[in-house]
Amino acid sequence: MRNKHAERPLVVHVIFELGTGGLENGLVNIINRMPAYRHAIVCLTHSGIFAERITADVDIYELHKKPGHDLGVFWRLWRLLTRLRPAIVHTRNLAPLETQILGLLMPRVKRVHGEHGRDMDDLDGSNPRYRFLRRLLRPLIHRYITVSEDLASYLRCIIRVPEAKIRQIYNGVDTCKFSAVSKARVDDLPGSFQGDVKIIGTVGRLAAVKDQPTLVRAFAKICADYPARLLLVGDGPKRGELENTIAELAIGDKVYLAGDRTDVPALLSSMDVFVLPSLAEGISNTILEAMASGLPVIATDTGGNPELVRDGENGLLVPVGDDDALALALAKLLASDGLARQMGERGRWRVLQEFDWSRTVARYQGVYDELLERT
Repeated sequence: MRNKHAERPLVVHVIFELGTGGLENGLVNIINRMPAYRHAIVCLTHSGIFAERITADVDIYELHKKPGHDLGVFWRLWRLLTRLRPAIVHTRNLAPLETQILGLLMPRVKRVHGEHGRDMDDLDGSNPRYRFLRRLLRPLIHRYITVSEDLASYLRCIIRVPEAKIRQIYNGVDTCKFSAVSKARVDDLPGSFQGDVKIIGTVGRLAAVKDQPTLVRAFAKICADYPARLLLVGDGPKRGELENTIAELAIGDKVYLAGDRTDVPALLSSMDVFVLPSLAEGISNTILEAMASGLPVIATDTGGNPELVRDGENGLLVPVGDDDALALALAKLLASDGLARQMGERGRWRVLQEFDWSRTVARYQGVYDELLERT
């Protein structure tokens, strides 16, 4: 009798690292919800905390790539792939893309590449070296998956990927974990965040691309006029600079840097308005989580954000880096509980209709099935 476990095709997911982020969160959810395939994860550098969330039968490999150009990583990956013998190799974002060159040595393996957002060194996709690399490897990729129509358009129009190769699949969100329950303050927030105040919040790594300083400056412009507080969830290399900005604006008593947290659903339920001030985005998991939590969303008009936030319907869009426009948007929602509540309800409804994880996983599996001609 044949081993049923061995009958399932193996998908090897190649990523830069299994750190904390939207790409990694999506990968975890797809793997854990797709038992029709076996899965393995290859980290070019190292694994991280998200490894604890992966189902136990998934092997995770670390190649310990050195900074810069480490040609040895190609050899290590090649040896690993020849041992694992995958049916599909699925890379994500720019860093692992160049490893698809190994496809020349593995002609029977199907190759998928995912575009999940902009690189910090190439926010508008204009970097000539990166464009050249993507165009060079284009013939080797059997299917591209993008998380937004914005990224799909970039592949079609700039990288000149044939339409037939592109599949646009939105991220999903756990609508049970993130739900529009009645508002409840988290006990360990500062005392000034308890009681009858409005909490403006954001969730994201404290990195340049997330541009939390613009949100801090916008909040400083309106916090004297409204009983509001600003909650920043996440940590990262820009924390020190952000603390300096808060101190310079003398609003430290109204702003709380919560650091990395494991209770994000509870923190979202304590918020009244969610803001994503990013310089660039693919499809933001945190926007989806905020929408699922019934929050009105203010986001920058960039990348895939307008595909989630319909201006005036379930939130407001503002120009990138414009603290004046962001301050006006904040004031608009703080001044009208009815408008904020209505936008939050519309966002929750849209998530339930379009962004449940079961829908997302089914579409990913459909791409794999199509390539392997499975029914």
